[in-house]
Amino acid sequence: MDRMYRYQRHIYDLTRKYYLFGRDTMIRELGVPVGGTVLEVGCGTGRNLALIAKRFPGARLFGLDISAEMLSSAQAKLASLGECGAHTDLPVLRVADATDFSPEQFDASGFDRIVISYALSMIPDWEKAIDAAIAALNPGGSLHIADFGQQERLPRFAGNTLKAWLRRFHVTPRPLLRQALQQRADATGATLEFRALGRGYAWLAIYQQAH
Repeated sequence: MDRMYRYQRHIYDLTRKYYLFGRDTMIRELGVPVGGTVLEVGCGTGRNLALIAKRFPGARLFGLDISAEMLSSAQAKLASLGECGAHTDLPVLRVADATDFSPEQFDASGFDRIVISYALSMIPDWEKAIDAAIAALNPGGSLHIADFGQQERLPRFAGNTLKAWLRRFHVTPRPLLRQALQQRADATGATLEFRALGRGYAWLAIYQQAH
């Protein structure tokens, strides 16, 4: 991953802004309590964490990514939060595996909000990543996911073209995402909100942990 992102990280945000739809909607709906904790799994360049910091200035922010190269970009981007006074505490960033992490790696007991934005479609063992995130939630906390849908209401040609293009970058939309989340919600007493954007171009999910 470091080899892949060593140079790509410099243009990552610019090239992704046109097709990673739903990220900003997800952030607006986080509803982070004052002093609450937010972890982004697969935080990349820190683009989402910077927006979360501005929208929820009282939140304590954390991020993990498997690529140290990406985290170096995130650290540079997020350093400006302290300089402009938007945040007194800078986000805590760690190199970690999305399928095998714990709050203790961040000196935390759990998180009030966990965000996974367009990362599950790049993680081979994506269900294990979901399990790790759910296990790291505080009681009453929520997991927020934005990722590619199945283009279910787009013309077939458009959907097939998009999927073929994504495969070139080792991106695999997860057709069983809703079922996987619902299965876990039913087993734990959690609730699930799930909706499509752009005729199924993107899917948004909110998994709300029971208190």
